[in-house]
Amino acid sequence: MLPIAIQLYTLRDDCAADFKGTLKKVKDMGYDGVEFAGLNGLTAAEIKAACAELGLTPISAHVPYYDMVADPEGVLRTYAEIGCRYVVIPYLTPECRPGTDGFAKVVENAAMLGKVARDLGMTLLYHNHDFEFEKIDGKYALEVLYDTVPADLLQTELDTCWVRVGGEDPAPYVRKFAGRAPVVHLKDYAGGKSEHMYELIGIEAEEKKADEQPFEFRPVGFGVQDVPGIIAAAAESGAEWLVVEQDQPSMGLTPLECAEKSLGYLRSLA
Repeated sequence: MLPIAIQLYTLRDDCAADFKGTLKKVKDMGYDGVEFAGLNGLTAAEIKAACAELGLTPISAHVPYYDMVADPEGVLRTYAEIGCRYVVIPYLTPECRPGTDGFAKVVENAAMLGKVARDLGMTLLYHNHDFEFEKIDGKYALEVLYDTVPADLLQTELDTCWVRVGGEDPAPYVRKFAGRAPVVHLKDYAGGKSEHMYELIGIEAEEKKADEQPFEFRPVGFGVQDVPGIIAAAAESGAEWLVVEQDQPSMGLTPLECAEKSLGYLRSLA
């Protein structure tokens, strides 16, 4: 089994209340590493020391796109000082998405940020949702991004939940990026694609339709995903890390309980 990290957005409320204490709980569960989603007011040195003390690898960080563009050197240096190997564009707001004039600028900025990251000893990744599966001249916008920005400047962090919601089978899609997929997001869900899914990650939506299937994120292994198939594809494609992410808790569990349930399932596969 590849080493397993957790995206700390999963535990954002716990991190806000007690960041170092939450890191200890993550380590005690048996996670190998963490992927950051904010630093909760701590310095790079404090976080690096906490991870070293606990034996957690700080593999990567989701950093808001506009923050990185506003101060590429300053923002990315913070994560290099923590010891992150990767820094990630995590999400695009509507004015930057495929189908808008802003997407071309995103592609341009990804190349720029990739160079800054490389100079700091890191690699830039892009974390997809489903909106990147809109087509541009017959090709998915996500693939336009990767075809335009060279692999030495931009690698993938495929979110396998959103790949499936976007209409692709996750395991073959991971294989499509063999050699360019160092970090793979394991995310499970129940239900189907709907117009209100983004409410679950804090994005307001229009009023729900009566016939919409409920969509909810689930602990890994407790939804619709073929998790063993995805893990095999990740390993065959040269992945170095698997990252558990669950945007909202479910099944009557707390976020920490969901994180533990995901890891327990994954360890059962080994």
